[in-house]
Amino acid sequence: MMKRLIIILALAAIALGFFPLAMRISGDSGLTALATHYVEAGADELGAANLVTSVVVSYRGLDTLGEVMVLFTATTGVTALLVAGKSKSHKKEKDSEPDGDGRREGSELLATGAAFLFPILILFGIYIFLNGHLTPGGGFQGGVVLASAFLLLLFSDCRLELNHALLKGAEAISGAAYVAVGLLGLWLAGGFLDPRFLPAGEFGQLFSAGAIPIIYILIGIKVGSELTGIVDAMRRCS
Repeated sequence: MMKRLIIILALAAIALGFFPLAMRISGDSGLTALATHYVEAGADELGAANLVTSVVVSYRGLDTLGEVMVLFTATTGVTALLVAGKSKSHKKEKDSEPDGDGRREGSELLATGAAFLFPILILFGIYIFLNGHLTPGGGFQGGVVLASAFLLLLFSDCRLELNHALLKGAEAISGAAYVAVGLLGLWLAGGFLDPRFLPAGEFGQLFSAGAIPIIYILIGIKVGSELTGIVDAMRRCS
């Protein structure tokens, strides 16, 4: 009875939270004054063909930086919990496990497929965050694709050991460089993470939109290295 009551109260709380949002939904598709400014002046101000990129990277760049920090915190927490859990059970497993690490070798089909797809996924991930200011995509999406490439590689060879120093170094350097680019925007342009301290270039070309491509490259490397670290930690602690 108590369990059912808790479920009903939880559902009621969720419905109460969504009710104000549902009431605000209407057929009026007009833009607010701020949104109108983004739509009309975003391309001219920042030089990015992808308007979403202008909003995500510059206009609300602090929010994006916060999302990167949330991912870093989650990565640190998950890795710490996995390592702590593994260390507690290590003594019992050591007595019960036979010789060897107990891991099965990946199938030949999986190994062949991983060897074929790994470079393709790496190139595709790089393409996504390099062209984030021109087409849909960006640093988070490209970083996830990079991490999925390493995930496939780890599935194909359970004994593969990644270079953790390289992963940590890439994550730390890209994160510090991201903040440094933001400070350069504050010092040389109009505000923190303002990409206009670099030339805008030719609209619609790869080398355009000021520092936005650099920001996306740094975010892609940071997200990719952090997610790869989580995947590898889960593999090692399983």
